[in-house]
Amino acid sequence: MAWNFRSSVSTEEERDEYNDGSVKLRNPNIELMDQDILYHLALGSGSHDLQEMFGDVKFVCMGGTPKRMETFAHFIMDEIGYKLPAGTQLQDISAFSYRYSMYKVGPVLSISHGMGVPSVGILLHELIKLMYHAKVKDPIFLRIGTCGGIGVEGGTVVITEDAYDGLLRNSYELAILGKIVHRPAILDKRLVRELKSLASNDDPYDTITGKTMCTYDFYEGQGRLDGAFCEFSETDKMEYLEKLRDFGVVNIEMECTIFAALTHYAGIKAAIVCVTLLDRLKGDQVMAPKEVMNEWQQRPQILVSRLIKKHLAQMGRLKSLASTPSSIKSPRRFKLVQQESEAHE
Repeated sequence: MAWNFRSSVSTEEERDEYNDGSVKLRNPNIELMDQDILYHLALGSGSHDLQEMFGDVKFVCMGGTPKRMETFAHFIMDEIGYKLPAGTQLQDISAFSYRYSMYKVGPVLSISHGMGVPSVGILLHELIKLMYHAKVKDPIFLRIGTCGGIGVEGGTVVITEDAYDGLLRNSYELAILGKIVHRPAILDKRLVRELKSLASNDDPYDTITGKTMCTYDFYEGQGRLDGAFCEFSETDKMEYLEKLRDFGVVNIEMECTIFAALTHYAGIKAAIVCVTLLDRLKGDQVMAPKEVMNEWQQRPQILVSRLIKKHLAQMGRLKSLASTPSSIKSPRRFKLVQQESEAHE
């Protein structure tokens, strides 16, 4: 079996930086639009006062399932001491989209991104535009997820250093107008080091850094033998996984390349923190009891919360905050945005 692993795109390549820290779009068409409907989020630049609603955001945290990110929203609310007014509760801001769930906890957004590259890509396009319309400055994007380990025991927290696709290219590949485009999948190295420094010796689990491979599939694309289809042997699978380990890959998931590429292209600092659910060198199926997996999934959240608290403390914002109500500029357009979101099934 021949192996042709391409080396990574230079990690020295600079992110696009903007002096004032604001998020810039690489799309001149947006400025020509009457309003920008973010219909997968059930928001719009004409129907909502996005700067009033989201202008104070500093951290955008995302993970696969709505339940996980609702749980994280409540967790981070306790961690940063955010106080809701009496008689109120956290609301799913994007409930009318029926696609993603979004909760705002002061300067923290907690959003579900679904599963796989396409779902994450759609969300990132609209989140980056949301940051632009809200005039957010210096946001940090963080993906909190699960993964399969390569020579790494279940329950290990992995901070991604570099993101690779299934051909071990350090880029995200996309067909645009019939042409293949590659965008470097680069994460913020300083964030990686900072997150690693926040791991505690008292944590009853390991926190490591390493290369992450992204696939478009959970079964064949990850070399599993237990899918509906399989045309390779156990020997082929193990040879492949060992090659991955020799290359430095420590975990496999299905979102890292597009997450790294689009945040880098937008000039946004970003990091990925996942927990392994199993060591793929020892098997294919996730067999840990549900209560164990629930505890494991809290581990990346704990590390991310340490980062958020550290940054808020440095900004003098780690204190009880009063929430602000959603701001509707145009009730008519607000209703149209809801109807538009519901129409795009």
